[in-house]
Amino acid sequence: MSLLLMILGAVIVAVLVAIAIVKFLPLKLRWIPSILLLILAIFLGIKIYDGIMEPIKFNKEKVGKFAVVINNLKIIRDAEIKHYEVYGNYTSNKDGLIRFIDTAKLALTETKTIVEKENKGGGVIVDVEKRVTDTIGFEPVLKYFKDLDYKNMFKVPGVEGTEFEIETGTVEKVQGLVVPTFRARTPKAGILKGMNVSLLKQELEAVESDQIKGEYVSVGSLEEVSTGGNWPPKYDKKEGAKEE
Repeated sequence: MSLLLMILGAVIVAVLVAIAIVKFLPLKLRWIPSILLLILAIFLGIKIYDGIMEPIKFNKEKVGKFAVVINNLKIIRDAEIKHYEVYGNYTSNKDGLIRFIDTAKLALTETKTIVEKENKGGGVIVDVEKRVTDTIGFEPVLKYFKDLDYKNMFKVPGVEGTEFEIETGTVEKVQGLVVPTFRARTPKAGILKGMNVSLLKQELEAVESDQIKGEYVSVGSLEEVSTGGNWPPKYDKKEGAKEE
């Protein structure tokens, strides 16, 4: 809006100067306003260029900032999922989750189908198939985090002294079935601090499907059973997010 008002104001000024030149200025002095108009045109051109490029630069920079934050949220999510696989719940204990990765073991299971004889009575015996799951060994949870910086996964990249908020809860998925949930998040405003204020305000109100919706970058949910993040699919591509 400010850029539009600036253009409109410049046009009005140019028209008024042109009228003044024609009506009041002697012919030999008309080169002076011509130079002023040229300077005004150059200034306006620079402002228009900056107005076009500012959102492009903002988007490129924010994608880079969000990408490294999301990378840590993915590590937290994977750690919570492994914790659930071992203990049947999630945890908000950050130090405990790190220790869990370092020390816990995940059961390896094998499911097979067996046939058993079942006496139906009256001398009737039938074959009944059953699925049996056996534990065949254990593997360290650390195996899944070997090349990841999980010890620093709770630190918000680029935001000095800030850690992700971690909460756990429960949701009644169907009547009588209560399921544990978790959520990890951090405010967008902290990640994008120091950037264009107007564009930042728009970002915090984002609702489009190809953007990170709302005021937070988050993974998981306390309102529904989900371990997904609120970022669009492009942040999950191996080559990384290119643009937004």
